[in-house]
Amino acid sequence: MKKTHNVMIKGTKDGLTLHLNDQCSYLELKEELEEKLSIHHIEVEESPLISVKIQLGNRYLTAEQEEELKELVRHKRNLVVGDITSNVITKEEANKLQEVNDIFSITSIVRSGQILEVPGDLLLVGDVNPGGTVLAGGNIFILGALKGIAHAGVNGMREAVIAASVMIPSQLRIADCLNRAPDHYNKEDHHEMECAYIDDSNHIVIDRLQVLKHLRPNINRVKGGY
Repeated sequence: MKKTHNVMIKGTKDGLTLHLNDQCSYLELKEELEEKLSIHHIEVEESPLISVKIQLGNRYLTAEQEEELKELVRHKRNLVVGDITSNVITKEEANKLQEVNDIFSITSIVRSGQILEVPGDLLLVGDVNPGGTVLAGGNIFILGALKGIAHAGVNGMREAVIAASVMIPSQLRIADCLNRAPDHYNKEDHHEMECAYIDDSNHIVIDRLQVLKHLRPNINRVKGGY
């Protein structure tokens, strides 16, 4: 019977990649990894450092097990561990990912001095008064007047948008871009819901809400759609 290889070592332009079998036991995996590293590795005093990436497939390792594999690799003088990737995530990581992709619907008025923050998209039914602040990891949709500060994509999501029924903010921020509302902005001139987004010139612009259909075609994340 042909023996299954639990460890496959492939050379790339960036170093070495270790493909580890996710069906065998951890002990078998560790023993074969140590054996193959010893066979394939030639230690030379002046040899350059080689980066090693470890791909676990559908295997989950504890922090202690990851450290053991790193030690096996680091035991060879010129090998250094780069990334360890896995298709499996913990329950806590899954919950955090779910939060980031959730839409948080809140009915409230954000008054001066108050800060409202959510990890995903924010759907606020109410006003943001001058001096109030709303922060979101994703998009911000306000069914009311935005007169304070709104910061969407706080973790670097540059595709995020800010929309409001009445768009007269004191400050808009999307990811690392900032835009202060101009002094001459007159709310009487605007009678429809507007949105703000980062354009191709890396500036925040305010436009009609209808443009989002073309600029951000994947913005609809509500189950079932509209």
